[in-house]
Amino acid sequence: MTTADTHAAEPAPKSLARARMLVGPALAAASATLSPELRRVVEYHWGWQDADGKPAAQRGGKLLRPALALLSAEAVGQPVERALAAAAALELIHDFTLLHDDVMDRDRERRGRATAWAVFGIGPALCAGDALVPLAQRVLLADESPARVAALAALADATETVIAGQALDLAFEGRCDIAVADYVRMASMKTGALLGCAASLGALLTEGPPEAVEALAEFGRSLGLAFQAVDDWLGIWGDPVRVGKPAASDLRQRKASLPIVIGAAHEGAAGTELRALLAQREPLSEREVARGVALLEATDAEARTLELARRELERALASLERGAFEPVAREALRELAVFVVARES
Repeated sequence: MTTADTHAAEPAPKSLARARMLVGPALAAASATLSPELRRVVEYHWGWQDADGKPAAQRGGKLLRPALALLSAEAVGQPVERALAAAAALELIHDFTLLHDDVMDRDRERRGRATAWAVFGIGPALCAGDALVPLAQRVLLADESPARVAALAALADATETVIAGQALDLAFEGRCDIAVADYVRMASMKTGALLGCAASLGALLTEGPPEAVEALAEFGRSLGLAFQAVDDWLGIWGDPVRVGKPAASDLRQRKASLPIVIGAAHEGAAGTELRALLAQREPLSEREVARGVALLEATDAEARTLELARRELERALASLERGAFEPVAREALRELAVFVVARES
């Protein structure tokens, strides 16, 4: 089976469309409480407005984390409406990370258009991102569930871990001596922590059994690693039109993404040449970027990246079998996990 075969696109699960329909109004209500200056940046980031503040037709992100939160409530036999606060809070925290990440990574494009900081400036983008953290907290605390404080504590723990993971990711940038195990630790913090929270927060907020909440968290953490591996694959080999970023953007930025970590650790001639290329101080030319991609392929970095994604997907799916979950919700979680690994954007 070829790389292209194993990364064929899957149709988007219905759980994502449902999350958009149910959580969209909750996000709109939360955004309406922000000051006009902050709201403008946030709703531009979501694709709801253009740079002039006029309504836009873009749909924004996939709402993967809200979809997981809603399904986690269903998995323990609770109606999705009881998990809406968890779903909205998770998306707000996720967008906090994205607004900051775009600044730190110097990304000028997201989802096919200019990033918020490129339009409004670094300061306004960071302020808008900061505002989403207390907003997420207020959304959860406004819920009537007796478990809202426990849910808020879980979200705070995940947010703290994500920030620590991002700091580690920044520390890795530009280095050629990162071990794959160090990358996995960073990705577990940066991506796995929030997806683990997303996959269990709805169950926690609706007072699901502790063992079910933990199994769902394990599912999400493994899915997070798979998600990050695929994200890193897209950062090198993804279609720029689908991804919304320039081709091989992670290589241009010399990010310590999984393919680059694997390639730089290669002991052969291709690894040596790749390390020398990454060590250059000047921006990479188009010819050097193309050569870098060829060197990554020569070190088997692409196949190994996708293999890690597949392995973590298997672990995630195995976690679903350890809980006494509602069959329909379990299947929907499985479908969503497979989609995450097969996505092309």
